[in-house]
Amino acid sequence: MDHVLEIKNVTKKFGDFTAVDSVSFSVEDGGFFSILGGSGCGKTTLLRMIAGFEIATEGELLIRGESMSGIPPEQRAVNIVFQNLALFPMMNVEKNVAFGLQRQKLPKPEVQKRVSEMLERVGLVGFEKKDVNDLSGGQRQRVAIARSLVLKPSILLLDEPLGALDRKLREHMKIELKVLQKEIGTTFIYITHDQSEALVMSDKVAVMNQGRFEQLDTPKNLYRHPATSFVAGFVGDNNELDITGYADGQLITANGGKLFRPGLDIKPSKLYMRPEAFVLNPSADLSNIEKIDMQIKALLFDGANSKISAVMKQSGDDVLISLPQNAESESLREGDELIVGIHHDDMKCYQE
Repeated sequence: MDHVLEIKNVTKKFGDFTAVDSVSFSVEDGGFFSILGGSGCGKTTLLRMIAGFEIATEGELLIRGESMSGIPPEQRAVNIVFQNLALFPMMNVEKNVAFGLQRQKLPKPEVQKRVSEMLERVGLVGFEKKDVNDLSGGQRQRVAIARSLVLKPSILLLDEPLGALDRKLREHMKIELKVLQKEIGTTFIYITHDQSEALVMSDKVAVMNQGRFEQLDTPKNLYRHPATSFVAGFVGDNNELDITGYADGQLITANGGKLFRPGLDIKPSKLYMRPEAFVLNPSADLSNIEKIDMQIKALLFDGANSKISAVMKQSGDDVLISLPQNAESESLREGDELIVGIHHDDMKCYQE
């Protein structure tokens, strides 16, 4: 598949501060690519360089094989949707979507045709004459996306576009955006600090930290096979334990706990175990399972996301364990002792 965007060793410095540090990647045409990271990691600076609002200190940026060196934002085949949406409050829905086409001085029938087609695609037929201030948050979001997509950009850049929405609407819009992108086929490059947004919607996700990509992979591989300690701690829920010793397959935690994890070719300093990787009361005949004696400190009810706060009896290390919604879990009480198991492959170890 062709690459619509290629970034080659791009660096951006502001004085002595390096915001983006020699980043290289490519994005397939028609893909949904997310850049995931915390505040200050460099993701928005990278987006602004793609858009042309910032100029790279070093490196090369190509869109459809053409270098963007010296190409201003208005001449790039990209459009951007910001968190604040930047809709024109004095214009109705139809006029907001038509604005860019009118600036291009397209014939009026062509403008009306493209606006009507785009409003149908984003599910806003019948809203043409509505004041944008009278729309819901999700509807305003779709107007902003329609206004960008009607210009037929090669790439749509989205800078934390769901950040201002309430939680329930964000969950709904994640699904809507994913479906819309697949239907329209425009390449989306999505910036977010929310791991759920990135994992749910994307074909590929880059996890960014201190100006660099820690890992670029599919959402499934990021979650199941984090390449670094940072990715393991940033993507998904995890129990993190400090490791002070490792010999003959035996991990020693900072509190003196002992866990068997054979086959490591490093001397780890961090251990990560996902809450959902634990099995309550595992069968005695299961192989490659480390069995741990626990005591329940608290039951944390949150529907399907309910967890047990437990302590490893041997060492006092605290862990969270996903609580299955079944009859067995209904009988558990604070203070109960139980045995949990975890497969050796789910005990992720890293050297720092």
